[in-house]
Amino acid sequence: MNRTKQLSITIALIAAIIIMANLLSTQLHLRLDLTQGSQYTLSNATRDILHDLHDPVTVKAYFSKNLPPNIAQARRDFRDLLIEYANKAPGMIQYSFVDPNSSEEYEQEAQTSGIRPVLIDVREKDQMQQKKAYLGAVLNLGDKQETIPLIQPGAAMEYALSSAIKKLSVTNKPIVGLVQGQGEPAADELGQLSQQLDILYQTQPVPLTDSTAIPPNIRTLLLIRPTDSLRPRALEKLDSFLAKGGKLAIAFNRIMGNVQMGQARPINGSLAAWLGRRGIDVGNNAVIDAQCGTVPVQQRAGYFTLQANVHLPYLPLISSFADHPVTAGLENVVLEFPSTIRYSGPAAVHYTPLAFTSAISDSQSAPIYIDVNRHWTQNDFHNSHLPVAAAFEGPLVSGGATTRMVVITDGNFIVNGPSQQGGRELTPDNVNLVSNAVDWLTDNTGLIGLRTKAVTSRPLREPSDAAKALIKYLNFLAPILLAIGYGLYRARRNKNIRVQRMHAHYTQND
Repeated sequence: MNRTKQLSITIALIAAIIIMANLLSTQLHLRLDLTQGSQYTLSNATRDILHDLHDPVTVKAYFSKNLPPNIAQARRDFRDLLIEYANKAPGMIQYSFVDPNSSEEYEQEAQTSGIRPVLIDVREKDQMQQKKAYLGAVLNLGDKQETIPLIQPGAAMEYALSSAIKKLSVTNKPIVGLVQGQGEPAADELGQLSQQLDILYQTQPVPLTDSTAIPPNIRTLLLIRPTDSLRPRALEKLDSFLAKGGKLAIAFNRIMGNVQMGQARPINGSLAAWLGRRGIDVGNNAVIDAQCGTVPVQQRAGYFTLQANVHLPYLPLISSFADHPVTAGLENVVLEFPSTIRYSGPAAVHYTPLAFTSAISDSQSAPIYIDVNRHWTQNDFHNSHLPVAAAFEGPLVSGGATTRMVVITDGNFIVNGPSQQGGRELTPDNVNLVSNAVDWLTDNTGLIGLRTKAVTSRPLREPSDAAKALIKYLNFLAPILLAIGYGLYRARRNKNIRVQRMHAHYTQND
C-alpha cells in the first residue's frame, strides 16, 4: 500500500469517527463546552433551583418555523437548554414546542399569554419580505404562570429560564425597601430595576420621615437619587438600621449636571456629610473620561441645521470592574456626572472599589461650565482608573453589628423616568449593577452570574495611529505579496519538475 493511499484511508477514518461522535452526542445530548465563561454549562444556581423543585414545571415554547438561520438558532439553543434542565431534574421539567404560525388557535394562545410577534426580514423568491415570528415561552407551576415574551439568539437564556422557574417556585420573597420622602424616584420610575428585582424580591416603599420607622421585616434598603437633603432624624434612623445589621445601597448625585443649561453644580447635601463621618469621601467633582457616551447636539451646516451625536466626557462608559459579586460579569455601565470615591475610615471596615474610569480620565471640581462643542484631546486627561463606586463591609456604625453597604456616585443612571411618559431605555448592565448589589447585600448571590452570562458587548480596543497605518498598508500589500509569492513558488516548482524530467530523460538515453 503506497503512502498516498494510506493517508487517504487515515483521513477517511478520522472523518468517520468525528461524524459518528457528532451523531452520538446529538442523540444523547452530550456536548463539550469550551466557551469562555462556560456558556453551555448549567450554573450551580440553576442546579440548586432545579433541585429545590417539588412540583413539575410545564414549559410551552412558541417558536415559528422556517426562519433565517441566525434567528432559528434561538429555537435550537432553547430546546437544548430545556433538554439539559430535564436531564438534571427528571420529571420536573416538561416541555413542548408549537408553531403559532401553523394555526390561529396557537397564535391566539401565544398572544393571550403575553407573547407578541416580531417582524423579521426574510428572503423568499429573491425578494425581501417581512414575516411575523414568535420567539417566546410560557411556564406553568400549579396555578401560577410566568411568560418569557422574547427569546433572542445570544441572549442570557439560562437566566431568563432559571429566573422564571425561581419566580414560580419561590414562596417567601425577601422584602427590599425603597426609601421615599426626600425626592427619590418612585417604583414606577425604576421600571427596569423593579422588573428585575421582582423575580426574587418584594419591593416596598419605606417613607423616611420624622414620624415613621423602618419596618423590622426589611433588612435591605435602597436609597436612590434623593433630591432633598436628609434631615437629622432620617440620618439617625439609617444609623440605627445599620447598627442592627441592616444592609444599604446608595446611588446619589454629588454633582447635578444639566447639558441643556451647560453647567454642573455641586450638591452640598447632608448625605455626603453623613458618609464623610464614616470615612467615605465622595468628591465635590465630576469625572471626565475619554471613553464616554454621546449627547445629541444641533449643528449648523450652511443653510441647514443637523443633529449630531457628540461624545461628552462627563458621561463615562465604565468597563473596568473589580473582581467582586456586585460587578460579576458586567461589561459596560453608563454613568452621568459621577464623582470620585475614596475611603479613609477605620480599618475594621473592608473597602472595595468596584468600578473605575478608563486609563484616560480625570476629574473637574464643580461648578463646571459645559461646552458640548469642545474639542477634547488627550492632554485634557491626566489621571486613570478613578473609582466611582465602592462596597463596604464591617461595623459601619461605632459599636454596631457587621453589615454591608454599596455606594454609587450617580443617582440618575438607574432611573427610567415616569412610566406614564414612556421613560428611557437603560443599558442592561446599569440594571445588573444595582440588582447584583441587592443580591450581595441580601446574601442571595446565586443568580448574579446568570444575568450577564450571555455576551452583550465586546468592544474592540482603539488602535493607535501607527497601528492603523500599519493595518491599512498590510491590507493593501498583503494580497499582492501573497500573489507574487505564490507565483514564484509555482515557477520554481515547475522548473524543478522540468529539471527532473530532463534528468530522467538523459538517464534513460545513457
